[in-house]
Amino acid sequence: MNPSVSVAAKAPADVHVLIPAYDEAPTIRGVVERTLRQADHVIVVDDGSQDGTGDLIKDLPVKLIRQEKNGGKASALMRGFEHALSASAGAVITLDADGQHQPEEIRLFAEAHLLHPTHIVVGSRLWNRAAVPGIRYWANRFASFWVSWASGVRLEDRQSGFRLYPASLLKAVGASYGAGSGFTFESEILINAARAGYGISFVPITVTYPADHMQSTHYDHVRDNARMVKMIFRKLLLRR
Repeated sequence: MNPSVSVAAKAPADVHVLIPAYDEAPTIRGVVERTLRQADHVIVVDDGSQDGTGDLIKDLPVKLIRQEKNGGKASALMRGFEHALSASAGAVITLDADGQHQPEEIRLFAEAHLLHPTHIVVGSRLWNRAAVPGIRYWANRFASFWVSWASGVRLEDRQSGFRLYPASLLKAVGASYGAGSGFTFESEILINAARAGYGISFVPITVTYPADHMQSTHYDHVRDNARMVKMIFRKLLLRR
């Protein structure tokens, strides 16, 4: 864990934390319990899990949203954003359910939000080269170059799922979130936000990857990279 993180106080009451989850039975309860110690409002979107993910946390004080069918990460995020905005959230922090993110670092995002209330705040994993598996590191660096070009802003980490979105930005800036969007949503919204004049800030975060990360990840390196290339091509050449 980042030694500078404060764990004594929770995030501000208007900051909601959103955790999209798909077949994360081994880790979901621990992640949610730790998150509840950092924030008053926690939303979990069970994205059509088949392993009982949602049942493992139904006794916890969270807003549990179940999607009958797996719609992909973009769809799960949008469902959570809609609920948070309807509950008058001032900002939404997202983090992954697989245990790679440290909920204790939520304070880093809340503090950055106080300094830059209109910025997306993204947790940067790439500062610690040794902690990120080689294929993930270089794929992210390569894609970050192209997303940076499309957005006009230098992006340290374009795909990190640990980030904060101001409510005002979520209401004004969109991105594709259909079944075919998958993991491109998190890169596309950075491009759209930058083009709309919103700032993007980065905070260094700690990540923990399981030994079988290549088998356990839901990111398909062929399918999802192809979708990413298509999205970036559309942004660069068609400007939309």
